[in-house]
Amino acid sequence: MRLGGPLYGDISTPETWAATAKAHGYRAVGVPRLPDQTEQTIAAWENAARSADLVIGEIGAWSNPISTDDAERKKAIRHNEEQLALGDKMGAFCCVNIAGSRGKKWDGPHPDNLSAATFDLIVETVRGIIDAVKPRHTFYTLETMPWVFPDSADSYLKLVKAIDRRQFAVHYDPVNLVNSPERYYNTGAMIRDAFAKLGKYIKSCHAKDIILREQLTVHLDETRPGLGALDYRAFLSELAKLHPDTPVFLEHLPTEEEYKLAADHLRSVATELKVAL
Repeated sequence: MRLGGPLYGDISTPETWAATAKAHGYRAVGVPRLPDQTEQTIAAWENAARSADLVIGEIGAWSNPISTDDAERKKAIRHNEEQLALGDKMGAFCCVNIAGSRGKKWDGPHPDNLSAATFDLIVETVRGIIDAVKPRHTFYTLETMPWVFPDSADSYLKLVKAIDRRQFAVHYDPVNLVNSPERYYNTGAMIRDAFAKLGKYIKSCHAKDIILREQLTVHLDETRPGLGALDYRAFLSELAKLHPDTPVFLEHLPTEEEYKLAADHLRSVATELKVAL
């Protein structure tokens, strides 16, 4: 597996971008914000990553392609198609988005998010994005989420089968699936079950942590890796069974120092397990 995360420093040129990633100790990067999308520019950034032994793990397409607002939905679908196409040109492992939401907040909960009709809409939307782009290298993926499909290993596997496209795969974020005390206290079992069912489809992962607060009723908050209940021994052990270039990206931390501490935690667990990161 290969660790990646946000970059702090000069990333204005392909060379400084790659050097900054290496200075962070990362071996995976996301697709950067390019000055343009000419063939020459894309080739320069891709070559810089390759020369520095960095894999381009993912490109984000964050938007709401299942919005109830028709204009927002169409705009989001175009954005996903454009990002998937760019990722394919860059040789990214995956293009990642969430499924979206039927509510006003693009990534928020809504009563219809886990309905059969929304499941069918997600299937239709993902098929349309993949069929429009016809990517050769990059897989389109949906990040696991607590309140919209895919919200479990089983619902993700059901989506894989229903979408039925070779270039649809899995983006696994275990913290986003911890939406109850039962899962919180059994993250290792949850992770092992997910890798048993989805492992061959996983193209990229996110690394966070989660903590259950003591006030009523149930309060679950993200926290820095190492400060919560996520079973990182199970997570990295299972990741180590996949292709050695599979990326895992840190996210959602407020400062460079916090990212350094998070990376240190993952590296310490990897060292304990004797697996490469």
